[in-house]
Amino acid sequence: MKAKTATWNRDSRRGMVETFLRRPAFDAQAETVAADVLGDIRARGDAAVQAWALKVDGLDLKTHGLRVSPGEIEAASKQVDVEFRRAAREADRRIAAFSREGLRKNWRMRSPAGGWLGEQFTPLDRVGVYVPGGKAPLASTALMTATLARVAGVPDIVACTPCGPDGQVNPYLLHAMRVAGATEVYRVGGIQAIGMMAYGTRKVRKVQKIAGPGGTYVTAAKRQVYGNVALDLVAGPSEIAILADETASARYVATDLLSQAEHGTGHEKALLVTTSAPFVDAVQDELVKQMARIRVSPGLKRVVKQGMLLVTVASLDEGMELINRFAPEHFELMVKRPRTWLKKVTHAGAVFIGPWTPESAGDFVAGPSHVLPTGGAAAMFAGLTVDDFRKRTSVIEFSKRDLKEALPVIEAFGRVENLDAHALSARIRFEEE
Repeated sequence: MKAKTATWNRDSRRGMVETFLRRPAFDAQAETVAADVLGDIRARGDAAVQAWALKVDGLDLKTHGLRVSPGEIEAASKQVDVEFRRAAREADRRIAAFSREGLRKNWRMRSPAGGWLGEQFTPLDRVGVYVPGGKAPLASTALMTATLARVAGVPDIVACTPCGPDGQVNPYLLHAMRVAGATEVYRVGGIQAIGMMAYGTRKVRKVQKIAGPGGTYVTAAKRQVYGNVALDLVAGPSEIAILADETASARYVATDLLSQAEHGTGHEKALLVTTSAPFVDAVQDELVKQMARIRVSPGLKRVVKQGMLLVTVASLDEGMELINRFAPEHFELMVKRPRTWLKKVTHAGAVFIGPWTPESAGDFVAGPSHVLPTGGAAAMFAGLTVDDFRKRTSVIEFSKRDLKEALPVIEAFGRVENLDAHALSARIRFEEE
């Protein structure tokens, strides 16, 4: 099985590469389905959540219940092997440490005439995190979302994840949620979970914000509930781009491309951009060799055949231009002087530098959240951070002299915008003198 290959230059505006770049952030069919399901949940609440879970997942929530009880979570943790317990604790420790460093501090500055201005940051009261668990139990996503919310100081952290028709949630996933600090866990996935968290039902209080990745249907649902709740970003099927020169290892590059192609939806994207045509041939050979060492799902085969592209360019400058146009979720720099090229990255969710930084390090343990923008949204959005779970509030305390100095400006804008009371509310404070 071979990936598609192409050549590209900055004057190209047609062909295979341009088609590859134009991947939609949203799926039209998913948008239609999401609208129907969300409308039903908004109207009927718990009954609609139960009906759609039965129809889509074959799950009888009337029997199993929406919420995973604390006892079930504790029992699940006991099933988890010691090696994973240690891994989850270490990942949580590193993610929490990175998040604490990233917390923005309250600050203030002096105003021109003795007052002060500033910002303060406070945690949200109640947030929802979506943790994919259908094709693969993404235990790491529980840590990459809920751990950030915990560090931010959010008291109520609601986690939703799919389960099987038997109502059982993967024990490793439940253990990771427990370690991360989720305070409520629901065995509800897909559009149903997004609607339940966004609108609230009799059994589940609505959240203020929803974070976490998902497939095309979850992504469509998140977009449509915006305004009822705040959202993190567009995080759909995974993608990776690699810029490599002749110094890179074909073995490493091939395996890193496969690492994102294997997520299982079949909609993932993997792009290699290189200055070396022989290197493309070497990567093709390594793809075959490395696929023999891993589990190959139908989704992975589909991505290698349709969603993977190996592109040759004349120079690294052109290669970087192509990468920035692609705006990948994950971007690996596998070139001779990677830090030099880091300065030219303008659109990427996360950057991985050098041969010892595979994307999987970022997925599981490095520290930054792996919840990142996809579908070209990295040109507009940043990845999930601890401050996504906090509110920023500006604070102003003017002195009398501050207001007097600013009065002409306030009056000028009030006059132009026909807002008489605005101007008067400032002026009246000096009429008493």
